[in-house]
Amino acid sequence: MSIVVKLNITIINFISLSDDIDHTKTKARSPQTNGICERFHKTVLQEFYQVAFRKKIYRALNELQADLDKWLAEYNNQRTHQGKMCCGRTPMATLHDGKQLWREKDLNQI
Repeated sequence: MSIVVKLNITIINFISLSDDIDHTKTKARSPQTNGICERFHKTVLQEFYQVAFRKKIYRALNELQADLDKWLAEYNNQRTHQGKMCCGRTPMATLHDGKQLWREKDLNQI
């Protein structure tokens, strides 16, 4: 296992522990079970990477990371989505609304 993969796993575990998030895995190359992630990867490829590499020559990874971070902030906070869960809201608004619904339902009693 490479250092990058180990680092990513460690970061995911840390975020999961610090934010009370359960990290789950899905079967690789199974769009039926991993459709949301597969669609996101396609969106990032088409709307960010393909566009960015046509417009700019990146001389360092941190330049690419800065542009990706900027794109992700816009994707999550400004761009509305029409998916099943977002219904015209931004992903961040959907997350916050969902957290509120979970609190109201008090899932611990189920």
